[in-house]
Amino acid sequence: MRPARALPALLLPSLIATLVAGCATPPAAPPAAPPVATVDTVPTAQVAASEPLDAILAKPLYRMHPVEAGRYIAWVHDAEPDLRKRIAAIARKNLGQPYRLNLLGEFPYQVHDDLPMFSLDHSDCVVFAEHTYAMALSQSWEEFFWMLQRIRYRDGVVGVATRNHYTEMDWNVANRWLVTDVSAELAGPDGPAYTMTIDRARFLKTRHHTDASVPVETSRQAYVPKDRVAAITGQLREGDLVNVISTRDGQYWASHVGLVVLGADGQRHFLHSSDPQVREETFESFIARAAAREERNRQADKNGQVLAGFKFLRLNDDITVPPMAPQPRPGHPAGA
Repeated sequence: MRPARALPALLLPSLIATLVAGCATPPAAPPAAPPVATVDTVPTAQVAASEPLDAILAKPLYRMHPVEAGRYIAWVHDAEPDLRKRIAAIARKNLGQPYRLNLLGEFPYQVHDDLPMFSLDHSDCVVFAEHTYAMALSQSWEEFFWMLQRIRYRDGVVGVATRNHYTEMDWNVANRWLVTDVSAELAGPDGPAYTMTIDRARFLKTRHHTDASVPVETSRQAYVPKDRVAAITGQLREGDLVNVISTRDGQYWASHVGLVVLGADGQRHFLHSSDPQVREETFESFIARAAAREERNRQADKNGQVLAGFKFLRLNDDITVPPMAPQPRPGHPAGA
């Protein structure tokens, strides 16, 4: 493969956001017995509603029907009152969940694509983190689905134009009620930062064929370089959000996200969804795997991304979930 050419400053963020996308009636048949759920199949709603709780708790989340997931959400909320520990428990309940990039959209509310508004059986890195937080903050399936949209969209207003596409400048900002960026504090006064410029209008037009009047925005983003991570991991807390910062051709961006959990010995682990499945590992292991990938790219003369470091966002101690903004009536002026 030929080395990739340098990308214009306003084009790369669009690429980044792409990476943070007749029937016949059968003949009548005699009534069949209700299907029996197994760990390898997702049951029907009827079966899921009557399944013993112990059987549900024995399953990974990604094998659950939404009815079962709702029962698990209610159970774990009572079983683990500590939010940070509950986030870790729910995240680990998805260990092994298959990875698939660009899973979610706005279907059927919007039909620019046919991607749904939630996913239990697969995840990408953002979907995994959002679903975990939303479940941990909820007590039922209905509350989880509401919370998920509150996290995914600016002010909770569902729509491709209001979705939090860019990690640093959309997701992290819109969810300040949930997490606070402590990267500059952890990196110290001499810590590095990068300038990020995004053109949301261009991204929405080219990727989603949606017109929106949004000004180009620029910001400075602090991060902890990879060679300093070992010195600050002891300050991380369970449930904190991790942004993996990568670089290529002079550009920096959050290429991946995940969660901080505590190992049995108190060591800080990185729990995240990446190909091929959700995994838990130390930060040392993640950095070593990135270095090995970069070496393979170098030997193959590939211009791949390089791990620069991490942003860390502290899960807030006192969380007040803001209400949803009113959902505008499509095709009508505001307030109509």
